[in-house]
Amino acid sequence: MSNSIYATISRQDGLLKELQVVANNIANANTTGYKTDRAVFAEYLVSTGPDTPSLSMGALAGHSFDLTQGTVKFTGGQFDVAIQGEGFFALQTPAGERLTRSGSFQVSADGQLITPDGASVLDAGNTPIQIPPEAANISIAGDGTITVDGELLGQIGVFRANGELQRDTDTRFSAEGGTEPIENASVLQGALEASNVSPVLEMARMIEVQRAYEAGQNVLEEEHQRITQFISTVRNR
Repeated sequence: MSNSIYATISRQDGLLKELQVVANNIANANTTGYKTDRAVFAEYLVSTGPDTPSLSMGALAGHSFDLTQGTVKFTGGQFDVAIQGEGFFALQTPAGERLTRSGSFQVSADGQLITPDGASVLDAGNTPIQIPPEAANISIAGDGTITVDGELLGQIGVFRANGELQRDTDTRFSAEGGTEPIENASVLQGALEASNVSPVLEMARMIEVQRAYEAGQNVLEEEHQRITQFISTVRNR
């Protein structure tokens, strides 16, 4: 196989992965707390000999997330909470601690503050938050402090990640380097943070990637025809 085919296939594979990332962004344009994903590629250079040019190949090296705050939408929900500024809520899940900007919470049958799928919301000390079953008037202050019937109950934790983030689900991240609580964090009760995806920009990017992919397919077809014609010519001699 020629070097041009190797290089083009490598490029096509990268474009396909980027297309998948863009498509997932578009699919989550209305997902609460979703952060725009960007594919990051790395170039690998391989020597092909002392008197020949080196071979360059590209590959997906990781992901970069746009952590810009999305629009805050007021819902009036008692347990809907939006973070103002940097940071994440911490959740206790079967897979370990996870971070999220999606603050749509509820109270479980046993009184824990949880996400819709049952993950426990953690306080500033990484402990699940327990809401008394007889609680009638619950308020969450701007610093995350929870007051129940006029008495201080605890504080919703807001954390920053140490090191790089890895996407776990559409709205959750893992932080291999651990987390630390953010002092003077600001939250807003009765509101949720919308996705920060720009559908217009993502659609434009999708069209750009699709066109680049189609151009690559044309190159492969032309190279295939060239090699086929060469083989046919040699065979008929």
